[in-house]
Amino acid sequence: MSEVLSLTGRQMTHLRRTPEKIIAVSLTPVAMVVILGYLFASVITVEGGAYHDYVMAGVFAQVGLACVGSTAIGVASDLQTGLTDRFRSMPISRASVLFAYTVADLVTAVAAMGAVAGVGLLVGWRIHGGLLESLAAVGLILGFTYTMLWLGVLIGLVMRNLEAINGITALALVVFSFLSNSFMPLRGLPDWLRTVAEWNPVSSVAEACRVLWHNAPASEGASLPVRHPELASLLTLGVLLAVIVPLALRAFRTAAAR
Repeated sequence: MSEVLSLTGRQMTHLRRTPEKIIAVSLTPVAMVVILGYLFASVITVEGGAYHDYVMAGVFAQVGLACVGSTAIGVASDLQTGLTDRFRSMPISRASVLFAYTVADLVTAVAAMGAVAGVGLLVGWRIHGGLLESLAAVGLILGFTYTMLWLGVLIGLVMRNLEAINGITALALVVFSFLSNSFMPLRGLPDWLRTVAEWNPVSSVAEACRVLWHNAPASEGASLPVRHPELASLLTLGVLLAVIVPLALRAFRTAAAR
C-alpha cells in the first residue's frame, strides 16, 4: 500500500503539471451533454421522462470509456521512455506500479465526471432517487470506470504504439457508446442487434444508474441485463476485473523484460 501511495503521488504530481489530461477525458462527454441534453432535447423524446435525464447515465459511462485511451497512452509512453525499466530496478512490487496508474487515473476520471455533472445540472438534469440509491449508482459508475482503466493498462502494455492505441480506443469509444442504450432506447433495433446491445456492459451500467437515480422507467425485455441491470453490472464488472487484472500483471512482467 505504501508503494502504491508513493507512485500514485508521482502520477498526481504529473497531473498537476499537465492538467489538460482532465480536459482530454471530459471534453467529449461534456460535448455530448450539451449537444444531446440541451440542443437535441426538444426533438428527442423518451417515454416516461425527460431526455436530458435519460442521457446523463450514458454520458457518465462514456467518461469511463474515454479513460481507456488516456491510460493506455500513458502506460505505453512510460514503456517507451524507459521509466518502466527504472521502476523495475527499484525494490518495489511490480503490481504496485499498475495499481498506481489506475488509482491516479481514477482521480482524473472523478474530476471529469464532476465537470460532466455540473454541465448536466445546467441543462436540467436532476437525481430523483434517494440518497443510498444515488450513492449506489455513483459507486457503480466508479466501478465501471476502474474496470476500464485496467483495460487501458492492458492495451498500453500489449500494443505500445501510440498512434495505434489512439485509433483503436477512439473507435471502441464510438462503438461501445452507440451500440448501447446510452443515448437512445433499444426498442427500435433489429432483434439480433438489440440482443448484442443489451449485453454490452455499457448498457447494463447506464440502465442501472437510471433505475437508481429514477431518471427513466425501466426498459422492457427478457434478457438478464434488462430485467436486473444492477446484478448484471456487478457480475460483468467482477468477471472483467478477474480476467483483465491478471492479464495486465502478466503483460507488465513480459513487457518490462523485453
